[in-house]
Amino acid sequence: AAGAADGLGLGDNAKAALVTRGLAEMTRLGVALGAREETFRGLSGIGDLVVTCYSVHSRNNRVGRYLGQGKTLQEAIDAMNQVAEGVPNAKNAYELARKLGVRTPIIDQTYQVIHEDKPCAQALKELLSRDPRPEHD
Repeated sequence: AAGAADGLGLGDNAKAALVTRGLAEMTRLGVALGAREETFRGLSGIGDLVVTCYSVHSRNNRVGRYLGQGKTLQEAIDAMNQVAEGVPNAKNAYELARKLGVRTPIIDQTYQVIHEDKPCAQALKELLSRDPRPEHD
């Protein structure tokens, strides 16, 4: 989602909103699986999230950028010659969140872009225009 925001040229504030909401979403899903909340405030949580969302070397970020620029998923994958683990994991995370009853709007929209051909611009508009609410609920 952060890479798609870059590809669409949405800017730093939109990306910061996605990263902040992404951390809350990761934490909710992890806690539902038995992890400790504080784990997500360290290197394995926010540390990995930041590098994935902001690094031009991140394969997942690159796929998102390509999708945001209008490439198809197959074109994005072909342009990389590397595996972006977020592509197959989007389905796994989506199904896991549904099974556990965890609210995951970013995972949901990412799944729809990758597996249901939803346009990135529409997905990000829906994400960034959600009504404000506590992220920990």
